[in-house]
Order: sequence, then C-alpha cells, then structure tokens
Amino acid sequence: MLSLRFHLFFALVFSSSVLAQSPATGPWDVKALQSAEVKPEWGEVAGKVRQVYYPGEPYHGKPTRVFAYYGRPDGDGPFPAMVLVHGGGGKAFEKWAEHWAARGYCALAMDLAGNGPKGRLADGGPDQGDESKFRDFTDKDVRDMWTYHAVAAVLRGHTLLASLNEVDKNKIAMTGISWGGYLTCIVAGLDDRLKAAVPVYGCGFLHENSVWKPKLDGFAAERRDRWVKAFDPSLYLPGVKCPILFLNGTNDFAYPLDSYQKCYQLVKSPTTLSVQVRLPHGHIWTFKEVDAFIDSHLMKGEPLPTIGKMTKSGEVVFSAIAGKGKVRSGQLHYAVGSGPWQKREWKSLPGEIRDGKLTANVPTERPLVYFLEITDERGLKVSTAHEVLPTGEAKK
Repeated sequence: MLSLRFHLFFALVFSSSVLAQSPATGPWDVKALQSAEVKPEWGEVAGKVRQVYYPGEPYHGKPTRVFAYYGRPDGDGPFPAMVLVHGGGGKAFEKWAEHWAARGYCALAMDLAGNGPKGRLADGGPDQGDESKFRDFTDKDVRDMWTYHAVAAVLRGHTLLASLNEVDKNKIAMTGISWGGYLTCIVAGLDDRLKAAVPVYGCGFLHENSVWKPKLDGFAAERRDRWVKAFDPSLYLPGVKCPILFLNGTNDFAYPLDSYQKCYQLVKSPTTLSVQVRLPHGHIWTFKEVDAFIDSHLMKGEPLPTIGKMTKSGEVVFSAIAGKGKVRSGQLHYAVGSGPWQKREWKSLPGEIRDGKLTANVPTERPLVYFLEITDERGLKVSTAHEVLPTGEAKK
C-alpha cells in the first residue's frame, strides 16, 4: 500500500500542472541537477568524436556513470550545442554527434540504457526495456525508475556541455527520437536553460492512446495512475518555455495523432508542427526540418515557413502562410476519420496558393480527418493541426 506521503506528493505535482500555477517538476530536483558539477572522464577518440563518461544518478544506492559521444567543430568557438537523445533500442550514436559537429555545433549523444561502447557498464543505470520503464514503484524507489534516470542524465548532459569552454552555454538545444522524443517533451518542460527543442515522434498521453496503452490498461488503476502522474509527458509540457518543433508521421505505430495533438496543444511557447504523411519511424537524424529549426534559433538561420490555423467555410478550408523564402506548394491531406490511426489511408489533394493564403477543397466523405501542409523551396514541410469532421456534420 502506498504511503500517505506518496499520495500527497503526486497530488501536489498533478494539481500544480492542471492549475498551471507553476511548472510541474515531478520526482526530479531540477535546480540541483542543473547546478551540480558534472566532471567528464574523457576516453578514446572514435572517428571524429570522443568518448566521454559523466556521473549519473545513484541506482539502488550505488553511483552510476553515463556514457556518451562528444563531437565538436574545428576551431575555438564558442559554438552552439546540441543534446541528442536516442529512442528505444538505441544507444549513444557517434554518427549523430558527427552530424551536428559537421554543421557547426558541439554535440553530446549519450546512452540511456546503462551501456558503454562495448556493452553493459558495471556502474550503469537501469536498462530501457519496457519491463524496466513500466515496473511498479513506490515513493521509496521512484528514483530507481528508468525515466527518472534518463531525464536526470539529459539534464546533467546539458550541464556538462555548458561547462565546456568551446560551448556557448546560452545556445544549447535538444532533440530526441521516439522514446527520446518522449524524454524531450519532459525535459523541455523542466529545463528552462534550453533555447529550442525538437521531439521527433514521441509524446505523452500514453495511457489514452499509444502502442503501450494495452500494457498500462493491464495494470491496476492505482498503479497505472501512479506511473502517469510521475512520468507521462502531458504533465510537463505546459512548462515548456523555449520554441519547440513537433515532427511525426500520420501513421506512426507508437505515438498516434490524437495523443500527439493533445500534447502540442498543451504548450504555451512558440510551437511549430510538421506532420508528414506516412513518415517512417526509426533512428533517423537527417530530417532537414530539424536542422533548419535549430539553426533558426541558435545560428540565425532561415526559419521554417509558417502556416496559420485552418479556417473552414462550407467545403473550403484555408490558412494564412508565410516564409522568408518561397512557399513552393501546398496540399490538403485527409483520411477516413475512424479506426486505428496507424491503419488510416491518407490521401492528398493540391491546394491553391494566392495572396499569402493556402486554400483547398474538403472532400465530402464523413467522418473525415484532414490538415493542411506547405512545402518551401528547400523542401521543408510544416503543417496545421488536424481537424475531425464527424459523421453527422452537415454539408453546406
């Protein structure tokens, strides 16, 4: 049975999020993690990056280390920097750090499964399997949970980057993929030092609709709620203060668009959306939208184009559009608005661009889900939020 202290702890966390009186911080002592000294232990050079270890949080009362690859451009700097967060089944990817170093950034790609370059570390933290992520816990061992360790490792990684002479500590951003996107949603709501964030695929409301909903549904209600109130990103997204880009696919197997939309609608800071039809899910770090978004906030690069909220009049829908460069094309994407999101068949219709506005005709099928997308001359895509037209909606 849970202690009264544990119930009160999560009640306070949850109420602070709902009332938006102050950002939720969950089980993390964010200020302590931000201010703690993080001494790196430098290892071997691996290609164009260098191995590094840094302190993690205690696990079962014992010290831990986090392994990472660190990449940096040639020269003295100071350079902007990136925190890179892998997804499930991933690891510290040296090629990811190289990607950002080649673009003029210092970059830290850490491992969040207790592994080093050659397998499990003797002093590694918890593994990242589902049994580890979703195991039961109490107030006494909440800090042994995988999500607790992973978020703390990301916060400490940010602190490590900020301590390096070649890094401009006022220009640090992060991106994460899948479970790394899930973590990015949490950390972006906790770490007010970030200047930009990009969660790819990952989101919250996992208990409402996600590939993990059946697992959570299989738990007793008290256990499920305990996990949600501690580790679901929906609790922390209202605290995001930096510009954020959400990038996902229409048919993502893990993070469906209904939960995804509920998440980005919680954010109060400037939010950009790029939902792309049938985008593949994987450890992909070559999305040009991500590069351009980060450049625009850390290197004064050309920003992504913008598209306003959709307005519907009869069977016509339109959005205001703008871009420093030329908007090349616009489309309306649509699917039958019922059944599992992962299995919906998306189709596309061309839109008309005129006088700073994208206009398209809405198909007559009902129920219907649809959204607008524009592509600029660089091939970069941004989209509106989707809308759902129910079966009984009158056709004008």
